[in-house]
Amino acid sequence: MQKTIDLINTRIRDGNARAVRADQMPDIVDELGVEGALREVDVVTTGTFGAMCSSGAFFNFGHADPPIRMEKVWMNEVEAYAGIAAVDAYLGATQKSETQGISYGGAHVLEDLVAGNAVQLRAQSNGTDCYPRKRLEIDLTLEDMNQATMVNPRNSYQSYVAAANTTDRILYTYMGTLLPNTGNISYSGAGCLSPIPNDPGLRIIGSGVPIFLCGAEGMIIGEGTQASPGNGFGTLMTTGDMTRMSTDFLRAATFKGYNSTLYVGLGVPIPVLDEEIVRRTAVRDEDLKTTIADYGVPNRNRPDLCEVTYAELKSGSIEFNGEEVKTSSLSSYKKALEVADELRAWIEGGKMQLALPTRRIDTQKTSRPMRDRARAPQVRDIMNTSLVTISEDEKIQTAAKRLLRGETNHLPVLDKTNRLVGIVTTFDISKAVASNGKGETVSDIMTKHVVYTSPTEAVDVATYKLEKNNISALPVVDENGKLVGILSAIDLGKLFERGWKK
Repeated sequence: MQKTIDLINTRIRDGNARAVRADQMPDIVDELGVEGALREVDVVTTGTFGAMCSSGAFFNFGHADPPIRMEKVWMNEVEAYAGIAAVDAYLGATQKSETQGISYGGAHVLEDLVAGNAVQLRAQSNGTDCYPRKRLEIDLTLEDMNQATMVNPRNSYQSYVAAANTTDRILYTYMGTLLPNTGNISYSGAGCLSPIPNDPGLRIIGSGVPIFLCGAEGMIIGEGTQASPGNGFGTLMTTGDMTRMSTDFLRAATFKGYNSTLYVGLGVPIPVLDEEIVRRTAVRDEDLKTTIADYGVPNRNRPDLCEVTYAELKSGSIEFNGEEVKTSSLSSYKKALEVADELRAWIEGGKMQLALPTRRIDTQKTSRPMRDRARAPQVRDIMNTSLVTISEDEKIQTAAKRLLRGETNHLPVLDKTNRLVGIVTTFDISKAVASNGKGETVSDIMTKHVVYTSPTEAVDVATYKLEKNNISALPVVDENGKLVGILSAIDLGKLFERGWKK
């Protein structure tokens, strides 16, 4: 048995179409069988509601009098890209405010507009004969604009890695706050309710397909940026009319220590045309797997810690290295259900007609990393390997004498197996003296939680560690835990003096 898209659209127009949420489909198939489910169900609705940083909108503001060719544009002090035409601009969700920083960004401007609030438009220009005006400042609402078209380069990942942190410090990331020593696991996505897992072969999901986008009817443009369906990481580029959207399904947020982002509600209706589609839409969270990556490693290819299913992630905890670790979702499954339910109501109420892709997405495509033409400098290229160290059971006076030689201001502290266990600085010695001799050995005054780097770590990452922790040197430790060097602000200065050559 097969159905056509025309038959399903006829049923939608007549109010006779049966639509169900994707999470309900597995039980229907279990009860009725594949053929029975094909007869019973016309459309499966999907839904997701999560942080989608690669989102934004094009605006046309209309011409002022006298006219201006906007070369620089700000909306509520958030800069928009104006290199398009005289009064067009694109505002990205993650662009931060020039006055409020990450607490208010492009996403917040978009939410304000959809909520019906006015935003301040400020523009600058050098002026031309045909566009003589040089400055403009005015308050506008969505209703004042000719177009406000959301165009999101990358939405609705097919799957995304979960995140953990094996370091001994808190990390603030686009996957949320990651506690030290694998204290939590953060994940994103609605699992079996998400669009692409219900059509992994991208037969139905493609260019021109109508979708639910932030409460309005939108459309899939095609594959999203960084799409890698060949590796199970497909993405979608989407568009929709902002004037029809709702803040029920579009919300701005700020991730502490990272940036602002936009929470997007997105759902794709999947017409049930044949038995293959029935089988695909009967997917369960137990069938969907992802990996947990170590975000404590500041490299492009973060190591995988283990593989898990979405069922395990949604359970609230998983077992890792013999311990129970809590899991939490950046996405709202409750809102994802609302998206799928609203989409189902549209279809059963005859509000949305379906369509098949006008252009298929390449399911074999994989995303490539940036092609680096030259290797970036690494710590091993500039670190100091002439080490002055001390053991943890030596006297404080011995440490003071070594520091007074002037060769270094930092003494890495080693245990009896020559592993790094701490660090002592001239400041630590000064504090020991000021405290009237409290403590006798180096272990009494050393800093035990040492921020360190590795020989292959990029210099800019090491520099970030220095700045964030307000320190002036980093011990360099290899993969075996052995101290092999030290990197100081002086070493960085030498790099910038001579320039970097591969």
